[in-house]
Amino acid sequence: MEGAMVEWWPWFGSAVASTIFLWSMVQNHIPDTLRLNLAALAAKLTAYFNPYLQITISENGAQRWKRSELFLAVEAYLSDACARRARRLKAELGKDSKNIQVSIDDHEGVTDDFSGATLWWHASKQRPKSNVISLYPGEDEKRFYRVTFHKQHHDLVLDSYLPFILGEGRTVIIKNRQRRLFTNKASGSSSPYGAKSAWSHVPFEHPATFDTLAMDPKQKEDVIDDLMAFQESKEYYAKVGKAWKRGYLLYGPPGTGKSTMIAAMANFLDYDVYDLELTAINNNTELRKLFIETTGKSIIVIEDIDCSADLTGKRRKDKKASRDKDSDGNDKPKLPIEPEKDDAANVTLSGLLNFIDGLWSACGGERIIIFTTNYKEKLDPALIRRGRMDKHIEMSYCRFESFKVLAKNYLDVVEHELFGEIQQLLEETDMSPADVAENLMPMSKKKTRDPDVCLAGLIEALKQAKEDAAVAKAKEEEVAKEAEAKKAKEKEEAEMKKAKEKDQGKDKTSEEAIGDNMQADKIQE
Repeated sequence: MEGAMVEWWPWFGSAVASTIFLWSMVQNHIPDTLRLNLAALAAKLTAYFNPYLQITISENGAQRWKRSELFLAVEAYLSDACARRARRLKAELGKDSKNIQVSIDDHEGVTDDFSGATLWWHASKQRPKSNVISLYPGEDEKRFYRVTFHKQHHDLVLDSYLPFILGEGRTVIIKNRQRRLFTNKASGSSSPYGAKSAWSHVPFEHPATFDTLAMDPKQKEDVIDDLMAFQESKEYYAKVGKAWKRGYLLYGPPGTGKSTMIAAMANFLDYDVYDLELTAINNNTELRKLFIETTGKSIIVIEDIDCSADLTGKRRKDKKASRDKDSDGNDKPKLPIEPEKDDAANVTLSGLLNFIDGLWSACGGERIIIFTTNYKEKLDPALIRRGRMDKHIEMSYCRFESFKVLAKNYLDVVEHELFGEIQQLLEETDMSPADVAENLMPMSKKKTRDPDVCLAGLIEALKQAKEDAAVAKAKEEEVAKEAEAKKAKEKEEAEMKKAKEKDQGKDKTSEEAIGDNMQADKIQE
């Protein structure tokens, strides 16, 4: 038997070599059209007898410079759900990611189950045919995922499984991503390497949470419930025909925690933050472009909106009215003047309203828009009405419930004998949470964080603030009295002047009457 095998093996090798040689010679003499038809026929025969189908998902789609979103979603899903079943893995710290990503290595396969169907995933890559340096990153190595499944599951895979993969992959990407803090670039500024984005960003690493936010517990719980309801209401917003967005107006004195509230909201929702600077925007068109470039699951913030830009157009109207007034009744020729730049080179109230609640606001979804201001009464009512700023949150001075949060955060103190005195002083004195926190912090490393010392210092600060407030109030009352006295004096002087002018008018009338009588007598004589 072994002798026969030894004699047969050289013959088999010679036959294979001859077949390969003859096939290469035949290919050179077969027309391209016939060769392609034969290849298509062979593929059809193979497909007829093969009960399995394949779908290939390439790394680079229609845009060479951009990786396919479906490819990224598949990669994230397989890394999260199926990577543990693979024998060969690769680990890397992905771009804009805060966690190490473990994914399936190239030329490795895993299986997945979905609704009773078994699917085989295979990761692979295709190397370039020639050693040519390419300017396009997608042409160097073409990576792809290929999924194989039985043809009886064709509809299940296309209608349910692939959309499921896309949704789960997006969730994993968001969970693993490094959240970012964006700011808009000044108009006309150029970016390195030809980048065209209107936003620049840094990692968002603010540590604020609702647990550390000094705020009334009931009000805090109300905000948390509202945020959770918004995050879970995608279908509801679509049902009622509204864009999936929500507006919050944070108002109150300086130092009351408006910026900290924004950071706590972003950390609670796991959203990116876009800090929009209106003074760096030339016109409404640029504002719309900035909005289009924002992503979902984000918070768009305009801080101190009453100071950010002239949104009422009052100054332009005043200038135009003044110019029209000067031109009335003056026929002298005037030199040509430079046209008003404000009319087209500023963000207007109308543009901002469209940004918040117009057609452009429906681009994308799951966005929160937040305005902050120290003076709510200065804002145009159309800007902060319900539907634009849906929820108004007052950030007020520190009261006892807020103080207890700060005492727990800074001193790890829940109860203390000085709390009663502090509670009474906080009810009588307006002090911002920022000022209270400053008094609870040690001034240097040498000073220990002694609760007794810090709380005693806070009591002294509150007493001093109370005295300063009393002095300021007395001064205001004195100024008000002086102003009232001055006003009364001016009124009295005006009345005296009016009476004097009236008496002078009577005397003048009497003199004129006497003069007329004397003239009449002369005429009669």
